Amino acid sequence: MTAKKDKTENTETLKTAKFEVLPHVSHFLTSILANNYSRKTHDAYKRDLLTFDKFLSTEMTHLSFSEIDKHTIELFKAHLNSDERVTALNKKSPDGTLGSGSINRCLSSLRRYFAYLIDMDHESPLAPTMIKLVRMEKKHGQVAELHELIDLIESPNKFEKDKFVALRNRAMLETLFASGMRISELLGLKLSQLDRSGRIFIQGKGRKQRFIYLTDRAKEHIDNYLKLRADDFPYLFIPKRGQNAGEKNKRIAPNYLQSKIKRYRELLGINVPTSAHSLRHGFATYLAEQGANPAAIQILLGHESLDTTTRYVHASDKYAEETHRKFHPLAK
Repeated sequence: MTAKKDKTENTETLKTAKFEVLPHVSHFLTSILANNYSRKTHDAYKRDLLTFDKFLSTEMTHLSFSEIDKHTIELFKAHLNSDERVTALNKKSPDGTLGSGSINRCLSSLRRYFAYLIDMDHESPLAPTMIKLVRMEKKHGQVAELHELIDLIESPNKFEKDKFVALRNRAMLETLFASGMRISELLGLKLSQLDRSGRIFIQGKGRKQRFIYLTDRAKEHIDNYLKLRADDFPYLFIPKRGQNAGEKNKRIAPNYLQSKIKRYRELLGINVPTSAHSLRHGFATYLAEQGANPAAIQILLGHESLDTTTRYVHASDKYAEETHRKFHPLAK
């Protein structure tokens, strides 16, 4: 089964999935859409609540909804952190244990669901505040050195034999690093959003709107790509096969771009794991190294919280050393 077909089947299964233990879930999910959250957010809540529902119906067979307590939540955390966890679609997870961030996202969904029950005057076995999040593991941020990222961005011209693919992939990587945008935002860009100013108004994650900005260098490579690209396609970056077949609404798949970045990194011998998201991290990190205001970086990345932004800004060891030398009171 192809990855695309598997994803389609999972989406269809999620639509028809039934809850066995949790009450009023359909009303809760309707309220998510009614309050102008995206379908993707709706599906994420449904997936998290299904995971909890499957846990209650399989691991806690004789437990009624009203009997859920803090101990149940602790057992659920342990389940999510085990190799035997079951996905929302009642399948054994192929990925093993979840990271603390994914576990906390699931627990936050439960909090939101219990808060909804209370707001609607339904019975809730727990107050949302009783659901404690797990401790986040602290990871040392990894961002490739600037010269390595530059080599990666320029690599399509070196490794791609097809000129259209080379110019298009180069333009995509230039745009990612120039703007700090997400891969979903990049691949959803439409030709009509471009103008000569290099300023693009986009709707990002959670339907939040912001401006992103292109460098002169990025604009130049987009122009080079557009000279080979047909004009009557809505999306900026399109598959070559889609262009040849006249499939006007085709766009690049995220897996395609991620696999290309991985291949370029391996061919260049870059040791630090690097993805499209890494270019977003690198964007934030190297802006910070040049002295950019963290609040400005927050706006450029489209983050609601400055705390989220600081997790993206992985200051390099070189920058840390320079800061130590410059500001330590006994450095001289």
